[in-house]
Amino acid sequence: MSQGGAAKAATLHAESPDGALIAYRVHGGDMDAAVPPILLVHGFASNDQVTWEGTGWVSSLLAAGRAVITLDLRGHGESDKPVDADSYAPELLGADLRSVLDSAGAEKADAIGYSMGNRVISALTQLAPERVRRVVIGGAGPRELFASWDLDDVRAVLLRDEPSRNRVIEQVLRPAIAAGADREALLACIEGFAGAPLSIPGDIPTFFVAGENDPVPEGAQELAREWGSDFVSIPGRDHVSTLTARAFKTAAIEFLA
Repeated sequence: MSQGGAAKAATLHAESPDGALIAYRVHGGDMDAAVPPILLVHGFASNDQVTWEGTGWVSSLLAAGRAVITLDLRGHGESDKPVDADSYAPELLGADLRSVLDSAGAEKADAIGYSMGNRVISALTQLAPERVRRVVIGGAGPRELFASWDLDDVRAVLLRDEPSRNRVIEQVLRPAIAAGADREALLACIEGFAGAPLSIPGDIPTFFVAGENDPVPEGAQELAREWGSDFVSIPGRDHVSTLTARAFKTAAIEFLA
């Protein structure tokens, strides 16, 4: 298992109800412990290694005595990459998380999401609320980003390498293309997941974290107030740099204790 200088956690696969194989990794701990494992769910055009391992999240959570489950969302990393939009309906991605928990032997988990990952967690809580104890919502607010994108602009970038008129589309997609992401899978994900809701049942405690300079979670503080949840703003951080903030990790660990 991946802890300190230990060997990297083995990649396992869970089969979702529609047959998609979802890559996941278990880091340390006992899935049957009194304190549940923490499920980490990355955002769009990323993977578990970049979002959670490379930013020190896995090592910090292990140091806090928590078992950790990371995964690659479908269309990303080492998971299957269907290219039809219907395969990225929110309820299917939520079912992927349930399949990962089943395969890992975790009856219940705390969850930390980042960006798009929060809406996948939201879908899990609608499908199987009994599987989630608490949720940390990082880098997300009431506005779903894909719903504001012109699909012609997205196709121009992903399929024809043409520039987009939308600066955010350029900022999100160009690094993914440079890193070798599957362009058709990303397009299908955008088409199928656009407009996915952020809705957590009221009996599941939630905690919001957003970078001070991050426009993506606009309205998160107001949403947290509406839900009766705590909210923390990370000074001087944008959508990328918020992930590496020690203050984010510390606040999440305290909330999930």
